[in-house]
Amino acid sequence: MKVIIGLGNPGKKYEDTRHNVGFMAIDKISEQWGIPVAQEKFRALVGEGRIEGERVLLVKPLTYMNLSGESVAEIMKFYKLVPDDILVIYDDLDLPVGQLRLREKGSAGGHNGIKSLIAHLGTQEFKRAKIGISRPLPGRSVSDYVLSEFSKSEQPLIAEAVELSAKASVMWLKESFVKVMNHIHSVKLGDK
Repeated sequence: MKVIIGLGNPGKKYEDTRHNVGFMAIDKISEQWGIPVAQEKFRALVGEGRIEGERVLLVKPLTYMNLSGESVAEIMKFYKLVPDDILVIYDDLDLPVGQLRLREKGSAGGHNGIKSLIAHLGTQEFKRAKIGISRPLPGRSVSDYVLSEFSKSEQPLIAEAVELSAKASVMWLKESFVKVMNHIHSVKLGDK
């Protein structure tokens, strides 16, 4: 089984915020493949189904961003998974809005959701799809910024990055992650 995890915060008030691009990506995959992510288990909303013949679990942790690792660790233990079986989609302040960057492993880079995952999984070696949300202007707090919504001009870029992250997730089910990275990193914004 492969597990695709989107990080975010539960609740209507956070739905369209920068911190919730991971949830947006899971919603996109759910919609495209007809896998409802509605079952509450492992302190997450989950949906299990098949994509391209592969058994897949789509996950939106309900623990709030900073405790995401608690939910993911429960899933890993229950299904007896290894870090190689998971892909985590989340927001990245250090990438321009709408840019998608895939990584096989790495540090948390200051992201509290990823810090929690590393702490609970005991490794940095899990695949990630990072969606750029850019940094706030000087003087604006990062916590307020990540909980704000995208501007009108940013929305099409984010929609495209979410779409591309969904495509990358599905490709990963059939291809090596390196091949997926090479393909996705060659796509220019506006090209699809």
